[in-house]
Amino acid sequence: MPGRCSLIAAQTVLFSLCLPLAMSVANDAAAPTQQDAPTRQDIDEAIAKGINFLRVTGQADDGSYTKQIGPGATALATMAVLSSGRSVDDPQVAKGLAYLQTFIQPDGSIAAPAPGITNYETSLSLECFARANKDGRYTKTIEQAANFLRDIQFDEGEEKAPADTQYGGVGYSAKSPGADLSNTAMLLDALKAAGAGPNDPAVQRALIFVSRCQNLESQHNTLKFAAMINDGGFYYSPMGEGYGAAGKDEKGALRSYGSMTYDGLKSMLYAGVTADDPRVKAATKWLRSNYSVEENPGLGQAGLYYYYHLMAKALDVVGAATFEDAAGAKHDWRAEVARALLKRQQADGSWTNPNNRWFESDPNLATSFALLALSHCREPAAK
Repeated sequence: MPGRCSLIAAQTVLFSLCLPLAMSVANDAAAPTQQDAPTRQDIDEAIAKGINFLRVTGQADDGSYTKQIGPGATALATMAVLSSGRSVDDPQVAKGLAYLQTFIQPDGSIAAPAPGITNYETSLSLECFARANKDGRYTKTIEQAANFLRDIQFDEGEEKAPADTQYGGVGYSAKSPGADLSNTAMLLDALKAAGAGPNDPAVQRALIFVSRCQNLESQHNTLKFAAMINDGGFYYSPMGEGYGAAGKDEKGALRSYGSMTYDGLKSMLYAGVTADDPRVKAATKWLRSNYSVEENPGLGQAGLYYYYHLMAKALDVVGAATFEDAAGAKHDWRAEVARALLKRQQADGSWTNPNNRWFESDPNLATSFALLALSHCREPAAK
């Protein structure tokens, strides 16, 4: 595919781009002390308990997890177990992958055949298969799914010009009328897993849409929402009258919130946006001012485990050991995210959110997000 580079090369480029960020690696003298930081053994034990919960309680005989909400839940859970160090041939993993294979469609999508959340399911399933593909057994499936995702991205193929608000984005389903940041970021995760690098045309098209989801007036975002708050954070979608889970202020501006801001930052880094770009600077500044491992900033407890997952994934992409907040305090984010998750783990090994927004009261979903977050909390050399 034009512009595709290897995943290893893409990671190398990202590291070189991200190293100068304000979230810099502190030297030993400046590093924060964490007297109660979880040890590697603590994290490994929590992960093992979470995996066991998914195996014993979460997974059905057919390999699925919470099948009533579609194959996306199974893709997340299987990816979480794989990311935690289990082999592709582990029975729990193998059953999940076999179940997902039953959703491979002739058009390359990996989703329930009835129209619904095709992009969401395909993006998660592609990323899951990519993590299981060390021996090349899923290469064809991954390539076909990536081609499908490229095809459903809003671009000239749908008679959309770059000036169109939804250009470069995707929504939950193929050709859905509205694009959003969450699904576009999932598409970028999937394309990166398939080998797409920063210069890939689909990645650069997605960057156009991602930039329009930021509360930052610039040459990259001239929409009406851009200058209304102008704090550098991100919201869900600029389509129509705009939507963000944190709602609007009295002037109709879309409030920024944590999960989408980490998603926005991660997506810009995937697309090769450099540390000195105003978009990265503004997003970093918002995250520094709203640093938290106790809530999803702007949303409280809503979407908390999704937030942990996105926070850990984004900061891992940045490649820094510490994150400096607006007051100048340096945070060992891996230790702090891990500690926040370990104290929330249930006796049976699961996680669940009393706030059911986005189905997080489902222990399979919350546990999958928690395990994915913890996989980024292990020291980098262990991954």
